[in-house]
Amino acid sequence: MSKSQPALAPMLVLTDEQVQSLLPLSQLIHAIGHAFREEYGKYQAPVRSKFEEGDRVTLVMPCQVDGAIGIKTILLARSPGRGPGTYCSSYTFHSLDGLVSAFFEANVMTELRTAATSAVATSALAPQSVDTLGIFGTGSIAKAHVAALLLVRTFAQVLVCGSTPEKSREFAQRMQQRHAIPVIAVDAETCAVESSVICTCTTSPQPLFAGTLIRPGTHINAVGAFTPQNRELDSDAIARSRVVVDTFGGALAEAGDLLVPLAEGRICREHVVADLHGALKDPGAIRRSATEITLFKSVGCALEDMVAARLLLERSSRSWTSHRNDG
Repeated sequence: MSKSQPALAPMLVLTDEQVQSLLPLSQLIHAIGHAFREEYGKYQAPVRSKFEEGDRVTLVMPCQVDGAIGIKTILLARSPGRGPGTYCSSYTFHSLDGLVSAFFEANVMTELRTAATSAVATSALAPQSVDTLGIFGTGSIAKAHVAALLLVRTFAQVLVCGSTPEKSREFAQRMQQRHAIPVIAVDAETCAVESSVICTCTTSPQPLFAGTLIRPGTHINAVGAFTPQNRELDSDAIARSRVVVDTFGGALAEAGDLLVPLAEGRICREHVVADLHGALKDPGAIRRSATEITLFKSVGCALEDMVAARLLLERSSRSWTSHRNDG
């Protein structure tokens, strides 16, 4: 290297385990809420690109803000008959000079930012007087949703419905031990009927329950289905709800939960009343009474990844500075 060339700063590399330790949900919820509400226009996040080959799908999600660029790459392997199965993701962060300054394993980051965004929507749209949180799914995103939703509302209990009774019971036991709240494994009908906030966090290609079962005043976060063919909610659930999406471009291009009832003529485009930015600016225009059903449909947005990545960089810098000073 020439003497006139400055030494390059070392690239920050974080594993999923390090991301977990550096990314508190409470701070991430606050940061994502602030970005959607106050800084939405600063972020440039086009609809993600998709590349398919056999049973594999690659998603590329770029975002730019303040001259910096972040790119998340997700590799999905479909499970026959059940939609997307295993996945792995990574994130590269390009600083103002264009160089890659950070590389993260992004599985945990994706799980946390998805749950944090649901928590932001729940905080704005769910009634204060909720009693029961219903979780469909028993995977890592379901686990993150339990933790995130408990930060924005006070629940008396959590109901869990997984793909099998055994998975539901095991997940319920783990969540009860972790969060010191009653967590009960139930069937799909019970979970739908008795929950005042519902989170669907599954890879199911078919609706999980009858939309006619949802009780008035319920808020729903639907995050599992993100392809035009798959949906966790039936057309009755969508038609009965005041629908908010994370972004119009992503949800209206990819979300089978919305595209199927649109194709059936059960709803029209105007049935989607706001994106998350608009909902946070005027939540009273979405939930106009305590008995209305509100629905947040999320397919994932690169803005959320960029917010999480910047928070990780900030906290990594603090951690390194503290470690150096302690040493």
